[in-house]
Amino acid sequence: MPEVYRYQFESHIEMVEVEASLLLAIWATEALHGESQVRLDAGHAFDEQKRKLVVDSSTEVGKDLNRILTGFLQREFEPTDFNVERVTESPEPVSV
Repeated sequence: MPEVYRYQFESHIEMVEVEASLLLAIWATEALHGESQVRLDAGHAFDEQKRKLVVDSSTEVGKDLNRILTGFLQREFEPTDFNVERVTESPEPVSV
């Protein structure tokens, strides 16, 4: 079963700041696990228009990325500036 964390940001938040926090969290995770392992195991998706960020936490590397990112976001923004939720349901199949 997938384990994904979905972040949603309020309209007044500059998404460039969120993206910067994500980059710093990736670098910190690379310091723990190495660049190659992060590239392989730290899945994430950033959607500036929808004001969303998704982090795959189904691996230890992904869990560490998520923990570090959440810590950075909590220090940079107010608690009401963003919402994070764990999503464990399987995604619906996509037809091509």
